[in-house]
Amino acid sequence: MSAAFDALHPALRYHIVSTLGWPDLRPTQAEAVEPVMAGEDALLLAPTAGGKTEAAVFPLISRIAVEGGWGVSAIYVCPLKALLNNLAPRLERYAGFVGLRVGLWHGDVGEPARKRMLRDPPEILLTTPESLEAMLISARLDHVNLLSGVRSVVVDELHAFAGDDRGWHLLFLLSRLERLTGRQIQRIGLTATVGNPTELLAWLTLGRGGRVLGPMSPVTDGEVTADHVGSVRNAVTVIARLHRGERRLVFADSRMRVEEIAAGLRAAGVRTFVSHASLSLDERRQAEAAFVSEPDCVVVATSTLELGLDLGDLDRVIQVGTPPSVASFLQRMGRTGRRSGTTRNCLFLATNDEELLACLALATLWREGVVEAIRAPPRPSHIFAQQVMALVLQEKGIAQADIDLWLGAATDAVPVADRQDVLTHMLANGILVTDMGILGLGSFGEREFGRRHFGDLVAAFSQPLLLAVRHGPLDLGSVHPASITLGHGGEPAVISLGGRSWRVTEVDWRRRTVSVLPTEGGGRSRWLGAGRPMSSAVADAVERVVTGTHPGCRLSRRAAMALEQIRTRLEFVDGGALPLVADGEGHVLLWGFAGGAAMASIASGLNNLGLLATSFDDFSVTVRTRAPSDVASAIDAIEPNTVHPRLPDNIEEALKFGLCLPEPIACAILEGRTSDPAAVAAVCQRPRRLSFLAT
Repeated sequence: MSAAFDALHPALRYHIVSTLGWPDLRPTQAEAVEPVMAGEDALLLAPTAGGKTEAAVFPLISRIAVEGGWGVSAIYVCPLKALLNNLAPRLERYAGFVGLRVGLWHGDVGEPARKRMLRDPPEILLTTPESLEAMLISARLDHVNLLSGVRSVVVDELHAFAGDDRGWHLLFLLSRLERLTGRQIQRIGLTATVGNPTELLAWLTLGRGGRVLGPMSPVTDGEVTADHVGSVRNAVTVIARLHRGERRLVFADSRMRVEEIAAGLRAAGVRTFVSHASLSLDERRQAEAAFVSEPDCVVVATSTLELGLDLGDLDRVIQVGTPPSVASFLQRMGRTGRRSGTTRNCLFLATNDEELLACLALATLWREGVVEAIRAPPRPSHIFAQQVMALVLQEKGIAQADIDLWLGAATDAVPVADRQDVLTHMLANGILVTDMGILGLGSFGEREFGRRHFGDLVAAFSQPLLLAVRHGPLDLGSVHPASITLGHGGEPAVISLGGRSWRVTEVDWRRRTVSVLPTEGGGRSRWLGAGRPMSSAVADAVERVVTGTHPGCRLSRRAAMALEQIRTRLEFVDGGALPLVADGEGHVLLWGFAGGAAMASIASGLNNLGLLATSFDDFSVTVRTRAPSDVASAIDAIEPNTVHPRLPDNIEEALKFGLCLPEPIACAILEGRTSDPAAVAAVCQRPRRLSFLAT
């Protein structure tokens, strides 16, 4: 046994060997023992099923058992209630080895269980940021008594928080906990492989340091194959016929596609289960439990099963369409290869050319050891406004001078001028009122965000800035706001989802929904933008694949033929010059391969300069003109640091808590989150290559 193992609590050491049957700790687990037991901040890196939960929990429960104390000593935060439910039995078992208890607290936990925890708090509390916020602002709960003994916080799946506003919400909550407890709380982040672990740790700890533990580079072994099946129906046929007798997990990135695949598989006689956010809790639990016990079956899921839910040993992972990132692909593939003698694997089933190129680009980046950096969205001034209202409820009124004391160094992410302007705006509009220097909720604030509506106040950050697309009762998927704001001269925007074109009829920013109707065509570009915008790194890898880079995976015969056809069609792309291609029908296509945010910004910039950009996607912009030279001249005039996609007309409703912000601040936040100046600059700096398609 290692020295790290010997440092754990004696009772825990006994059970690790005798009950769990482990011969020793894994490398990351051993590396984490000393710093975690010493109370240091840390970021623990490990691939899916790499043992990072135990790396944090074993030394943490050893420390709690040795130090003693009453009440909650550690909070374990997860992004999903389902993940908490899945983790709770395992953590209860580990804690029970040394006589400690674990409590589960989220929206699905009943009142009797909560009352028991309030009377006799567990040493470790499992929760979500939203439930933690609800504890702090609840008038019926003594949060000081419950949480004043907290010394450590574990944030599981940190990468799932850090990339959107939910991460800022979490950091503000941790600052408030430190103010409440009067001590610096140990922060332990658990994450899959990311491209910037040191930066991510600095963000979690607000720059105070700590240790990065575990492998810094992704595992690049595995059997990955890409196939071009052409349609969801064909994907169903492939799934139904391949790997019979094995347990297969199929990912698709919209609920409509999940249901379509599942219906097709059931019609083909395949034992099939479904998991996505629209299903009830009982339905998801039944599906997960049945899937674990079935030897020959398929579960079809959205990203809900991407995170660390334990589904047992899987034989195959199949992706219909494209995962959103290399990190997501690694998480999904990491579900396989856990048994001795098996290999991690993933089968991509692309339903169109765009999906095939994206899959090949992700596989290429993975083989090259590249994983995207996770960075928090800039300027969370609207989250500052939310936190002010939360503090008003928590403290039953708060002095303006005390706000920064409660929110701590997390406020450094919000410009000082923004903080003052936001407070002034909230006071002027009746969201806040002041009485003898104490801030309270005004009549408008009480109506919109008060205790009767605190669910809306605490559950604000469940997803990044994406809009749900609906055709009647059908959920088609989600799109970035840039995809629906290109309409020019009053023309409605046209988007593409599920292989079809849709005309936008209405946008409800408050509910984050887009209503659409089917339409014919959608602009002159070969691929229409579909859903979540591609990053500039992935789009660049697509261009490299188009120009001859060998993809990082095996290609089926169909995929190889499709790739060859794509390369022939795009023979004007050489990886160096910026192709400006006249199609002979009154349009010029600018092929920048810079990702959705950058290409949307360029489209907007061209429109501002008097040209008519009729559509854009992750790779190109289509401009209504017969002269490529006109587009080349306009590109020279684009200012990368100021150009951005056209913002929605109703700024207040486009951003959560936008009512609390002056319009210039709300615009600046949206501009910063929907643009990519570096990628725009890279496109504008490329030499031009003017081409004319043969007619």
